[in-house]
Amino acid sequence: MRFASLGSGSEGNGLVVEKGATRVLVDCGFGIRETVARIARLGLLPGDLTAILVTHEHSDHIGGVPAFAAKYDIPVWATFGTLAVVAERFEGMAHVYGFDSHDRFAIEALEIVPIPVPHDAREPVQYVIGDGARRVGILTDLGVSTSHVEACLSGCDALVLECNHDLDMLENGSYSWSLKRRIASRLGHLDNGTAAALLSRLDTSKLVHIFAAHLSQENNTRELAGAALAGALGCAHEWIGIARQDEGFDWRDL
Repeated sequence: MRFASLGSGSEGNGLVVEKGATRVLVDCGFGIRETVARIARLGLLPGDLTAILVTHEHSDHIGGVPAFAAKYDIPVWATFGTLAVVAERFEGMAHVYGFDSHDRFAIEALEIVPIPVPHDAREPVQYVIGDGARRVGILTDLGVSTSHVEACLSGCDALVLECNHDLDMLENGSYSWSLKRRIASRLGHLDNGTAAALLSRLDTSKLVHIFAAHLSQENNTRELAGAALAGALGCAHEWIGIARQDEGFDWRDL
């Protein structure tokens, strides 16, 4: 099994998990042409994708899904709550499937475990995706952790973990007061310190890859996010990967 990121941040998100000929794209916040270019960097064509998994209805995650899936006839999976909000955008598409946020399911060779998360969306989830031997946990877009989130992520072989903002940079930055409060709320996004604290509570004994993800371009830096996660793991700063907005990250094997 292997995984790679198309890009991560407020301008668009996408991550591919592959096992053999099964390739699942988690979210697609880019236009058709940009998505095709980004998956080409990974050596893939649109027809190589088995399915698209959606985390929630915010545009940086779902914005490119309807057009891209319709053009290349790729099945889409999303929670019933998400589909209730965006149903009209998938009207006429034959392969759109809903699921409950607590129900695991399989897409060919991959097991999909949705994780309900606190976020300001209708029925948002994140995912643990595995092949029966290895698991990658994907956790972005949540305001606080929960015991269920941590139980699902414990023991993963790889983690892609939100480090959206540095609290001081957010507080002293140019965002409006209301936007600052939304981002820092229990239904917003994880700051570096909260992400590090979450990480410190997990079983990381199997962890071979970790990436800080969904970094704010205005309210965070790669250095601050990396240092926070390195501190939680007690590892060298260089061991922490960064999922960048412009290029994501290349394939990592598990």
